[in-house]
Amino acid sequence: MASSNNYRLSCSVPGHEMDVRGLASTSFPEGAFVSVSRDRTGRVWVPNIGPNRSFTEMHCMHGHTNFVSCVCIIAPNETYPRGLIATGGNDNNICVFSLDRPDPLYMLKGHKNTVCTLSAGKFGTLLSGSWDTTAKVWLNDKCMMSLQGHTAAVWAVKILPEQGLMLTGSADKSIKLWKAGRCEKTYTGHEDCVRGLAVVNNTEFFSCSNDASIRRWHVDGECLQVYYGHTNYIYSMSVFPNGQDFISTGEDRSVRIWKNGECAQTIRLPAQSVWCCCILDNGDIVVGASDGIIRVFTESDERIASAEDIKAFENELSQSTIDAKTGDLGDIKMEELPGREHLDEPGTRDGQTRLIKDGETVQAYQWSVSDSHWVKIGDVVGSSGATQETSGRVLFEGKEYDFVFTIDVNEGGPSMKLPYNVADDPWLTAHNFLEKNDLNPMFLDQVANFIIENTKGNTVGRTETGHSDPFTGSGRYVPASAGGSSASGADPFTGSGRYIPGSGPSTVSPAGAVDPFTGGSAYSSNALQSTSAPTNIYFPKTDPVKFEQANATQILAKLKELNRGAPNEQKLSDDGIQKLEKLLSAVSSLDAAEKPTAEEIEILWKTAHWPEDIVFPVLDILRLAVRHPVVNEQFCNEKDGVQFCNHLLNLMGPQGKPANQMLVLRTLCNSFAGQWGQTLLMSMREMVMSRAMELRTVSNKNIHVALATLVLNYAGCLHKVADLEGKAQCLSMVSTILEVVQDKEAVFRLLVALGTTIGNDSTARDLAHSLGVKSQINKYSTVTDPAKLGECCKLVLNQL
Repeated sequence: MASSNNYRLSCSVPGHEMDVRGLASTSFPEGAFVSVSRDRTGRVWVPNIGPNRSFTEMHCMHGHTNFVSCVCIIAPNETYPRGLIATGGNDNNICVFSLDRPDPLYMLKGHKNTVCTLSAGKFGTLLSGSWDTTAKVWLNDKCMMSLQGHTAAVWAVKILPEQGLMLTGSADKSIKLWKAGRCEKTYTGHEDCVRGLAVVNNTEFFSCSNDASIRRWHVDGECLQVYYGHTNYIYSMSVFPNGQDFISTGEDRSVRIWKNGECAQTIRLPAQSVWCCCILDNGDIVVGASDGIIRVFTESDERIASAEDIKAFENELSQSTIDAKTGDLGDIKMEELPGREHLDEPGTRDGQTRLIKDGETVQAYQWSVSDSHWVKIGDVVGSSGATQETSGRVLFEGKEYDFVFTIDVNEGGPSMKLPYNVADDPWLTAHNFLEKNDLNPMFLDQVANFIIENTKGNTVGRTETGHSDPFTGSGRYVPASAGGSSASGADPFTGSGRYIPGSGPSTVSPAGAVDPFTGGSAYSSNALQSTSAPTNIYFPKTDPVKFEQANATQILAKLKELNRGAPNEQKLSDDGIQKLEKLLSAVSSLDAAEKPTAEEIEILWKTAHWPEDIVFPVLDILRLAVRHPVVNEQFCNEKDGVQFCNHLLNLMGPQGKPANQMLVLRTLCNSFAGQWGQTLLMSMREMVMSRAMELRTVSNKNIHVALATLVLNYAGCLHKVADLEGKAQCLSMVSTILEVVQDKEAVFRLLVALGTTIGNDSTARDLAHSLGVKSQINKYSTVTDPAKLGECCKLVLNQL
């Protein structure tokens, strides 16, 4: 069969609606492969017969309730002669499918977080890896053992051909070899998360990592070779049948073909993240990417795409943009770049990259040996045509900065460059500088203070006086508001004066001194500057956000009205009503001299067990009361806390009353106000967050805001804690809720929760990136009403 010895496009296969996250070649049907996606589906593709070189969808599988992240093929056996397909998802489950039906034959439950990797072995054995830091071994539909030893998410697993040997790769930067459930060896060498594993033979394997390297290992522990070529995270690998050559994909928009230990070919794609790859029996390469398109590349002249399809692919590629910091483009100085005449000279190797200046833009081209011409692979963003003289700013690595400091850490050692813009957070800049240069974190304070000291008096843009904080000041977004100030006593959501659970008068705080969420005096934003790169006043948000507005008169009036219809054995006496009125007075203002008594708290607890259709004014009192230290301790202590929490969760069920659902969520949020409440909710985090997630599909914006606030308060508690499982659950909730929420205040609070979770944790950032939240939130970066939503979104995107 004729071969060009270089891979060229064979076909593009559309079909998925979101990122393609996993691929696997199948033994049946012949020449087919399986793909899985963020769109929650798995699909089987079979090659077309005849001149059409593409693939047709033969089978679509549904079963996951959230995005599908990985797939593997379970080999045929007597029961299933065509084999089975296993998929893992963000719903923590593994679904096992046959080719005969679209729903799962069975589901494997046991992981506590996203199942992100799968590998099948002999005799129906399945190995899974999860963000819950464990790997699990399954035989048919039973979990046989759990492999525990990693300290962070298990991103990659493989079963070696030798019976009983298993590999796991983790975000803790290590790889472990397991036999019979015991860790036999730990391999270290990678400097960042291990993202993929590929088996070479009985005794050797490959690994790839976020450190942009690929390593070849012997099972005895020796690293045989390190391969460099990618310029960003490497997500997946697949080995050719000869056991020597392989392919890899990553965050640098490329799939790379490695032959004889060298990168022989680089194929760029018009998508930033190339998530996955597999090799078909005929040697063709299949890759899946963040644009939802599957692409097949071939060496065979018979299977190369038509000239029209190749031209369309090249046009799509040429119209894409390349971030200078993610491509292998080097230090870009626009004024030194050649013009288009530079493309008249042929390249020296396949995949060679050449930059040219075309007017005010920088364009990247790649040399194609097979076609003997330069192919445009995109316009470079992040390059600059300005100089320090023309802009007043300093150029560093192709970008403009207000300052570029030279830092000498070791006498006689090489100096390091520290770029900084005055709109940046000095502490975050210091953290990134130390991480990039592999310096001890103990220097954080020293570097941050150096930045602050050497940039004193510098500001960006004009200072807006009297600018209230964007969370609840004059610019605060209030759902369904019609503009103007609401009268005292108006409901904060509808503007009406009638009693609605959780409502109360809107207390106006002085501009520039309001807390972003509550209107208190925790934040001052008089110095907030108007700029395209705003100062980060939004996250991390570590103090709890509470729901404190209330109209005590209306709450009590509704309580008395409903008390008349309460069951006789639960009906309050006049004395009981007076005691609740006294308690409400004591907790409405936390500065009140009078404290709630044990008797008053006991009456509140008993009344909280009223029938569901009349209990909501009691829950309104409860959500205010739980902010008070005395009540917080009484309800959330070690003895009574679990009972209290379980009662609330029962009232919050998906089939419950919307008013009760909203008020329970608000009560949970307010429980974070006290240390007892925080301890209780952190101990019951998994149950509380799982139950709360059931309300995401309720079409009620007030519930969505309360749900987003609960996630935010958990994110605040987890911010300085090394709890990857907790942070992963927060990120998973944010990603899932963003898919259904429309209310801008809810979206804003989810963005703050996202920023708080990833702000000081590179692994959490990787998890967020893997979840695809970047593509979910991009659309909010241009929102100007409310301005805080767009500003916060840009800051989160900068973090990602």
